[in-house]
Amino acid sequence: MNRELALKIVLAVVGVLFLALTYPLIVFARQEPALAMMFSLYVTLGVFLLLAIRSPAANRSLIAFTAWSSFAHAAVMGTQAWLKMIAPGEMIGVVVLIIIGVVLLALAPAKHAAPASHNLSTVDTRVATGNR
Repeated sequence: MNRELALKIVLAVVGVLFLALTYPLIVFARQEPALAMMFSLYVTLGVFLLLAIRSPAANRSLIAFTAWSSFAHAAVMGTQAWLKMIAPGEMIGVVVLIIIGVVLLALAPAKHAAPASHNLSTVDTRVATGNR
C-alpha cells in the first residue's frame, strides 16, 4: 500500500470518528455546554477531513492542524488526568489523540518546493539583468 492511499484511509477513519461525535454533541448540548462546543469543532473538522481525501496534498495544512491540535488536546487531557481533574479512564482519549497525531504527521504529504519560475530571486535576477 502506498503512502497516499494509507493517508486517505486514515483521513476517512479519523473523519468518520470525528463526525460520529455528532450524537454526543446533541446529547450533551444542554448538560455539558463546554463539551458540546468542543464536539462541534471536532464534527466540523471531521467533515473537512473527509473532503480532504480527494486531494491530501492540497490539504496539507488541514492535516497538520489536525495532528498538532490532537497533540495539544492530549496534553491538556493528560495533565487533567494526572491532576485528578478528570477520570483516569479519560486517558484512553489521550492515547487515541496521540495516535491520530503521530499517524497523520507520519503520512502527511511532503512540502513541495516552488518551481524556479516562481522563485523571487530568479525574478529579481532577470529584471536586474534585463533578461525576461
